[in-house]
Amino acid sequence: METFAEHYASMCAAINRYMPGADMGAIDRAVEYAREKHKNQKRKDGSPYIIHPLAVAEIVAEMGLDTDAILGALLHDCIEDTDASHNDIEAIFGPTAAELVEGVTKLTRANFSSTEQAQMENLRKMFMAMSKDIRVVLIKIADRLHNMRTMQYQTPEKQILKCRETMDIYAPLAHRLGMQKIKWELEDIALRYLEPEAYNQIMTFLNARKEQDQAFMNAIQEKITTRLSTMGIRNTTYGRIKHVYSIYRKMQAQGKIIDELYDLYAFRVIVDTIPNCYNVLGHIHDLFNLVPGRFKDYISTPKPNMYQSLHTTVIGSQGIPFEVQIRTWEMHETAEYGIAAHWKYKQGAAGGTEKDFEWVRRLLESQQDTDAEDYVHSLKIDMFDDEVFVFTPRGKIVSLPAGSTPIDFAYAIHSGVGNAMVGAKVNNRISNIDATLQNGDIVEILTSKTAKGPSRDWLNICKSNQARTKIKQWFKKERRDENIVHGKASFEAEMKRLGLPTAVLADEELSGHLLKKLAFDTWDDMYAAIGYGGLTAAKAVGRIREDVSRAVKPVPEKNPAMPLRLTPEAAKSRHAVNGVIVEDIDSCMIKFSKCCTPVPGDPIVGFITKGFGVSIHRTDCPNAQNRNDPRQAARWVRVHWANQEEQPFDTTLELECITRDGLLLDVATAMTTARLRVKELNGKDLPGGRSVFTVRFEVKNVAELVAVRNRLMSIPDVISSRRGQN
Repeated sequence: METFAEHYASMCAAINRYMPGADMGAIDRAVEYAREKHKNQKRKDGSPYIIHPLAVAEIVAEMGLDTDAILGALLHDCIEDTDASHNDIEAIFGPTAAELVEGVTKLTRANFSSTEQAQMENLRKMFMAMSKDIRVVLIKIADRLHNMRTMQYQTPEKQILKCRETMDIYAPLAHRLGMQKIKWELEDIALRYLEPEAYNQIMTFLNARKEQDQAFMNAIQEKITTRLSTMGIRNTTYGRIKHVYSIYRKMQAQGKIIDELYDLYAFRVIVDTIPNCYNVLGHIHDLFNLVPGRFKDYISTPKPNMYQSLHTTVIGSQGIPFEVQIRTWEMHETAEYGIAAHWKYKQGAAGGTEKDFEWVRRLLESQQDTDAEDYVHSLKIDMFDDEVFVFTPRGKIVSLPAGSTPIDFAYAIHSGVGNAMVGAKVNNRISNIDATLQNGDIVEILTSKTAKGPSRDWLNICKSNQARTKIKQWFKKERRDENIVHGKASFEAEMKRLGLPTAVLADEELSGHLLKKLAFDTWDDMYAAIGYGGLTAAKAVGRIREDVSRAVKPVPEKNPAMPLRLTPEAAKSRHAVNGVIVEDIDSCMIKFSKCCTPVPGDPIVGFITKGFGVSIHRTDCPNAQNRNDPRQAARWVRVHWANQEEQPFDTTLELECITRDGLLLDVATAMTTARLRVKELNGKDLPGGRSVFTVRFEVKNVAELVAVRNRLMSIPDVISSRRGQN
């Protein structure tokens, strides 16, 4: 078992090598602070928990980040897993380190859910953190890397879950940040647990021919080094076998077994200057036979993740193809550690320029008007797939996802260009708008002031989420009536395909329940969303299919004393009191419980009080949880919101916030903007830099409540909200 002393020494060695100017005094204080806070905690392997923060700090030091980032790595679990607070860490280690720890803590709490909607929200949080300070995500990636290195101590179920998450999010994110070394390690470890048979097959093959491969690489390396040294070009040259996951992908893509693969070797030549990169390229092509079509110049045209190198594939005298990558030392640092190395050279306040994070802003923007599942799927195309580089007629480089069309190009330039597009030229020749663009193409978009806007077919043609989002926004804004017609037709066709009658949607009570489940206020709003592409008819029907089926063919209640809702016939036979119908009791006194403050749209249940009529509770109210107790079952009755003109109801929200000046004013402003009558607004500070605000106000229904709740949650430093429980 590894010891504290071993990990501490290893971390210090990494700091001395990669960050010799780091403040070791502050770092040692952080080590002791974290060690004390985690003293009673153990890792899965039984080792002291402090081993993990030390290992994460070592990885962060290897990235070449600064003292604050190392402090953040050492303390990253303190707020989450111990009694340490943001204020405590700020007082001892400063505001920057405290903000980094807070940012990593928020991402840790946002563990990815199995649902697309939750995953979309967690991705949004991560991109928001990246846009503020890239070090937050770099620490999180380091945290994930060490957890992957110790994955053998997790249960098989946890191994599969974490490895899938790593393949879906963290490895591609490392790639998008240019951190190839970490990306490769994450992918190889994940493959080991996700596809153990394939992983073991590849490792067995590589181990069996290890000596043969090494001899081949030594011969090629010596040949390149001898030529360049003779020509007076200082260089560092070495060969490697491509990493396991890269080989696995080649096998899958080409449908071959590993014995049939030849392109397994890669050589790197690192030189001092850019001119020497091109000099070396000439010598490589002189020494070996060039494979046509396999040369790429990422120096003159860098990848969006800042990667630069010359790539060429050649064949040696033995007839074995191999790739050669030629770069400078600065390019090599960027290729290994991406944005972290970029930090080292630019020393920006947040580790990069605004241009470096333009893609983060685009990803945040592309959430607008996009269904969660579609967003997550498209995000993986925009962010994680290979790119194609094309040019405007004036020579500006535009990066697009591989497989993009002139439509994607037009919307990458500007939404106005895309909306006015009537045709395109590629390499000065008229082209179809669905043509696939290739690297180096020069694209010109033909526009017209009389253009009628995009076609709905474009949504199926374009490749990038950016273009798809802008097209949907145009249809949402310009063609609402048309969208409703198209959306309704698609929705009803899907209902008919599944044998579901649309007539049941006329039931106002059922309709309200279904719309709430779909998260729309009216059917027209939902039809419009389907019409402009924000939601598919299949998904909409899928979300309400079971409810509609139950309404068509009622299922006997398991607990007859507590049915879910009144039938329309029963509702008609009762009189509403204060907007509520009570089954089997006519014209009784009604009061709304203050413990949960129900509003129209909430699932509700009634309790017969002694002398005060029926008290109405939300079904999730703690005081209603004992309704199945046989001793009280007879006092719980079925109730139902009546169809009536909307009237205001009191409700309460409690907001948990990070303490800051002006927060109370922000909350009050949000409530005023929503035009709601506020009856009470107060707050109190809690330990650990937190505050709680209580807002009591009037709403007409649960939809209005949801809207104001979302408005309040958008206020900076508001962490969570919940319905008041007195």
